[in-house]
Amino acid sequence: MALIKSNVFFTLLILVALFGGAIGRTVHKVGDSKGWTISVDYDAWASSKTFHVGDSLVFEYTKGSHDVTEVTHNDFQLCETSNPLTRYETGSDTIVLTKPGLQQFICGIPSHCDFGQKLQIHVLPASLGPIAAPVPGPVRSPSSSSSRSPLADSPVKSAPQYQMGPSPAPLSAATKSSVWIGLCVLPLLSLIFTLV
Repeated sequence: MALIKSNVFFTLLILVALFGGAIGRTVHKVGDSKGWTISVDYDAWASSKTFHVGDSLVFEYTKGSHDVTEVTHNDFQLCETSNPLTRYETGSDTIVLTKPGLQQFICGIPSHCDFGQKLQIHVLPASLGPIAAPVPGPVRSPSSSSSRSPLADSPVKSAPQYQMGPSPAPLSAATKSSVWIGLCVLPLLSLIFTLV
């Protein structure tokens, strides 16, 4: 019986390790099916995506023909490769986005950046839920100006009023599948615990 419990625990540990970290993370294959090359409009590609801390960028390219060079904003504008923040050269590089803000990547092979092989993304914090924002005072209908409200001189009237901000961006297909996998594992784990 102890052996069964330890096997169940080990299986559970593996499932959590495999699927637990995948929930809510998105893997973005840069350039989609074309990958990291000269013939892609990376501005257009990035404009259709939302990037968050914890997401990953996957750069796939022919090793030796391209590289991925992370640079500063100024070096990005100038296509300057002599002061890289980081350089990747494997042909299949995965970069985990670890901080919010702008991040820039160029190809360090001469003239490739000048031909458009460059990517700038804006990384958002890991979680942006609805945000309450103050709004101006209440809107009054014409009939409310003739009758005085019992709260007219109350401190409640002068308190700030709030409304909900915009909804978060819709989930991408990768995020939806990760959440779906995670949710499918939960009933399995429940079943395992009831058998133990």
